[in-house]
Amino acid sequence: MDLLSSILRELRFESAAYRWLELGAPFRVRFDHPGLRGVHLITHGECELGLDDGTVLELTAGDLVIFPHGDFHVLRARTGAECSTVSSYDLAMRTPGTRLRAGGESVDTVVVCGAFVVGEPDHPALRAIPRIIRVPGDQGRPPPWVAPLIDALTGEAFDAGPGSDLLMARLSDALLIRALRHQVASEQQSGWLAGLRDPQVAAALALLHADLAQQWTLPLLSQKVGLSRAAFAARFTATVGESPMRYLLSLRLQRAKSLMRNPTVTIAAVAGQVGYQSDVAFASAFKREVGVPPGAYRRRVDHTGPAVSPASTTSAAEKTI
Repeated sequence: MDLLSSILRELRFESAAYRWLELGAPFRVRFDHPGLRGVHLITHGECELGLDDGTVLELTAGDLVIFPHGDFHVLRARTGAECSTVSSYDLAMRTPGTRLRAGGESVDTVVVCGAFVVGEPDHPALRAIPRIIRVPGDQGRPPPWVAPLIDALTGEAFDAGPGSDLLMARLSDALLIRALRHQVASEQQSGWLAGLRDPQVAAALALLHADLAQQWTLPLLSQKVGLSRAAFAARFTATVGESPMRYLLSLRLQRAKSLMRNPTVTIAAVAGQVGYQSDVAFASAFKREVGVPPGAYRRRVDHTGPAVSPASTTSAAEKTI
């Protein structure tokens, strides 16, 4: 099973919109729309990217940066000249079309800006994805696998036709998957991203994600991947950052939350689909971890809706970057 594709399907990444941002020094554009995850590709020039925690990245042409957790940030000129901050949302709202302009009169920096949303923002797998994914360019050009995707996205943004929204979503999915594959190769990764590099851990993760209804135990998992129980538990914990059974519990409860958004599915049916032999056992585990019984959680979700609605956030993103 393709574990990376499977987990991304569970997270429900959904492309929202792309814009072409032309910047003239001095400039300072802030991206802080709740729920949106940003994508920036520097196609010309250079700039600084500053996060609210003080992190600063120096970006040049060809660099690709993705924010899977939606961290608020600012793109600004390197000149250090004082200027007012422009909201990316306000800029998009007052500018028709997909070509946006900010800063001084010259065009010193050009950025392809995208946005996407995560349908399951509480999914345990999201914890392992870095807050910033940076794919450096090569001598002022994006990596060979980035260039055709960006060219196609830019073409659709400027010359939209029938099916453009769906096509841009698929191209954005491909861009994100390739960026994550690039990230997996980094030795700095942890969680299930690091697990993809370990054959036994990756096999265990694939088994868990493929069949949560199975009555998984540590002996059964270790047998399936060909390791002793102690060796498997130690390797999984060291790689993923939590024990196999703890990871399984988090995954089951997240899947249960997703299933309970469907009012036609009973609590008992949810319990069975995520591996509990009785709704009583499921309710006990759910309350212990989430803080409320499944029924109370479902009523709360029915009343308030998801914390961030993918549909409403995508709609908002179509007006911003």
